[in-house]
Parts: sequence; structure tokens; C-alpha cells
Amino acid sequence: MDMDPIDYSIHGDDLQYVEVRLEPGRRAVSEPGAMMYVDDGVTVSSEVGDGSGRETNIFSRFWRGIRRSFSGESLFTATYANDAGVPRRVAFAAASPGQIVPIDLGSVGGELIVQRGAFLAGARGVEIGLALQKRIRVGFFGGEGFIMQRLTGNGVAFVHASGALTEMRLAPGESLRVDTGCLVALQNTVNYDIRYVGKLKSALFGGEGLFFAQLSGPGTIWLQSMPLKRLGKTLFGAAVTAGRPGGAIGIVWALVVVAIIVVRIILSGDGGS
Repeated sequence: MDMDPIDYSIHGDDLQYVEVRLEPGRRAVSEPGAMMYVDDGVTVSSEVGDGSGRETNIFSRFWRGIRRSFSGESLFTATYANDAGVPRRVAFAAASPGQIVPIDLGSVGGELIVQRGAFLAGARGVEIGLALQKRIRVGFFGGEGFIMQRLTGNGVAFVHASGALTEMRLAPGESLRVDTGCLVALQNTVNYDIRYVGKLKSALFGGEGLFFAQLSGPGTIWLQSMPLKRLGKTLFGAAVTAGRPGGAIGIVWALVVVAIIVVRIILSGDGGS
């Protein structure tokens, strides 16, 4: 099944949203709750499954929905159909600070592996499935568990990352060691393994944990600078210090950070593309 072609523009800096322009008769899909605004003339509906249109009956849709729920997404998909006779708009925003990256699945071989919950929206026809980790150590220590998301199709999918985002191309045989929480997406040609840091002292006092991800080319990977777990740990640590002498300063800084995030989310609606 061919995917609906869409035009889009991404607005904002580190607090972004994506505006999709739908031609008459075209559709887009997203996670429930991701919609920011929508023009009149666009019909919004929810359906069980991934909204790809590949389901042949209710049982197929339900099975796809179950697979989505295991990969960190909702059982339902929100579908946006332009039933007007002119182009219409719909915009999607992520629930946390970060960046949105558009990835043309056709340019990466029609398949992409992403962390759980990273899929935000895309053209109708994007299929969301499960990517099971074949190595036990990757499942236990890889940060994402045994299950990641597998996006398939030949159109555009929008993936959300926390913090700043970087795209890196690994040549055949080239390897990179990455914090397990910083991995957002990778081509299926990239080999993903887990390695021990090597030194007990570094593991205990280095602050990086016991394991890191070993990524080997060929293929493209996408990394995020601020995993939500790391941000939450920092804010929680600042809040805990409130019970200690001088700890009020820590909680004040935590509240300031939260206030800045909220203000930037509000103002991001006026950001440029």
C-alpha cells in the first residue's frame, strides 16, 4: 500500500511542533493526544490499530493495536482526513521538551527501529510494529528493554527526541559507544549490542552506569542529548536536597527549570519554522 504524500514544516527550536499540510483526500496519523490544532474540513477519528490501512478485518486491526501497546504506543491511532476541496492543516506537538525529526522511511530502506514511544505522527500508511531484541543482554541492559518500535513504509514519519538531536552515519565496520538512554533510532543495518564499561571503579563512580550501547555500521543512527530519565533524575535530586540545610536553593532551581520549560512550551506556538 502506498503512503499518502504530505507537506510539512517544523516550528520552534528545542520545543517544537510539526504542521502538516494535507491535500484533498489525503490523511495523516498520530498518537492520541498529539494534535495541537486542526483546520475546519479535517475529519478527526480514532481507530484500533496503527491506521496504516493494511488491516483486512477487525481481528487484524485489534492485533495491530495490541502490538502497538507493547511497543509503548496507544491501542488506538488518531486519523486526520482532509474531506474539504482545498488543502487543510493539522499540527502535532510532543508531550515533552525536545526536537522533532522527519524521517523518510523510503530513504532508509523502508524500515526504522526507534525507542518506545518515540513515534509522534506520520503519513497514513506508516506501520508500527515490534522490534524484539535478539540478544538477552541488550534486552536486560539496553535501556529500552526487549521491545522497541519498528516503523515500516515508504513515506515520512515524525520521531520525537528529548533535548538536542544529532544524526550520525556509521561506515561499514565503524563503531560508536553510546549511553543507552541517548539512542533514539537506528537503521536495521546497524548492529546494536551492549558492552560492560570495563572497569569497576568507572562503573561505580563514573556516573555512566555499568553498560553502554555499542553501535556498529553500516547505517544511520539518531541520538538525543537529554533522555527524560536523566532530566527526571536531576530534578528529583534537586528536590530531595530541599530537606537538607540550604536545600531550599535546590528546590527553587528545580521550580525555575520547570517554569522555564512551561513558558517555552507556551511561547513555542509563535516560533518560526
